[in-house]
Amino acid sequence: MRTYQDLFRTPEFTPLFLTSAGQTAAQAVSGPALGTLIYTETGSPLLSALAMFGPSLAQVVGAATLLSAADRLPPRAALTGTALLFGLATALQALPGLPVWAALAALLGLGTIGSLSGGVRYGLLNEVLAKEGYLLGRSLLNMSAGATQIGGFAVGGVLVTALSPRGALLVGALLYLVAAAVARCGLGRRPPRAAGRPSAGETWRNNAWLLSSGPRRRVYLALWVPNGLIVGCESLFIPYAPRHSGPLFAVAALGMLAGDVAIGRCVPRRWRGRLATPLCLLLAAPYLLFALRPALPLAVTAVVLASVGYASNLLLQERLMALTPEKSSGHALGLHASGMLTMQGVGAALAGAAAEHTSPSTAMALTAAASLVVTLVLAGPPRHGRGEPGRRRAGGTSKTRPTPGTSPAGAATPR
Repeated sequence: MRTYQDLFRTPEFTPLFLTSAGQTAAQAVSGPALGTLIYTETGSPLLSALAMFGPSLAQVVGAATLLSAADRLPPRAALTGTALLFGLATALQALPGLPVWAALAALLGLGTIGSLSGGVRYGLLNEVLAKEGYLLGRSLLNMSAGATQIGGFAVGGVLVTALSPRGALLVGALLYLVAAAVARCGLGRRPPRAAGRPSAGETWRNNAWLLSSGPRRRVYLALWVPNGLIVGCESLFIPYAPRHSGPLFAVAALGMLAGDVAIGRCVPRRWRGRLATPLCLLLAAPYLLFALRPALPLAVTAVVLASVGYASNLLLQERLMALTPEKSSGHALGLHASGMLTMQGVGAALAGAAAEHTSPSTAMALTAAASLVVTLVLAGPPRHGRGEPGRRRAGGTSKTRPTPGTSPAGAATPR
């Protein structure tokens, strides 16, 4: 599977692609609208940042309780149901007179549900595509997300001005409902990937097993922490440039799109293992310029250049899949998505708190410096410890521990 045409010839990829694009468009329209609404009402950079990225903080709740369902629910029903819930909660946030605390409470609920949605979506992608097609497929989804965000942020800015922030939120709710309809009508009925009942206990056991491997844990940290801190920088675009935050969000999506195109189509496989750390460094370094409070043209250049570094996620996800048995792919990718989004919420909270005591530009530079330090620490020599579960040794024999919930032969353990 070498071309994007090959992807769209694969059954079920197109409706999965459209469902993902619809939800991204809804987020791009409704996120800045809610951030603008709360910043207008409160004047707080912290609350504005949490309005846009606060749902990510709740991902840790879903990751601790719901993720075992990612491989144990029928994918079509799960994706349809979660999109419907997102649409209803976004419509609720548009109600006139809704207190700020109630809007933030709805966001926390969405974040908890989102942890399950991500695991189901990317687990289904790994199932729909051949093993070697995952990186190409994920890069295309990321490219679609980047292009959709560019248009969504631009349209969202127009809607906030033309309709009001509440009107833009209603448009976002409608887009979520469209995504739910596409998932319900376009995806086929598939059984769950794993047997057994989902439970918080099973989620904890699988999370512990996934993180018990040193190499896999290192990949998770590289996926979560540098990315989350840079999203903290992005969460301050509205306080940094209230009139020009839309272009900053749009060029961030443009840079991410460019990076995903380059990694997905242009970079040979033999180079991929060497580029993850340099891309993580690129993700943070340009934001150091914000310590000087640059004018808008230089700020735009720094943001678009930094966002190319988001392509490191593709390479790290490919490494994660090489370290993980296929039956646990949905849970592993869901843990990645939940941990990443949780760290994005943490990054937004830290950056917003720093901006409260300094300034948005200073807080962005400090957060970027922290991201650089974390990347350099993770890029150091790995500690000697356990082997890498999921990799096969010479001769084809696997030394992998059985995944929780399965027997060594892969059959479901009776419960």
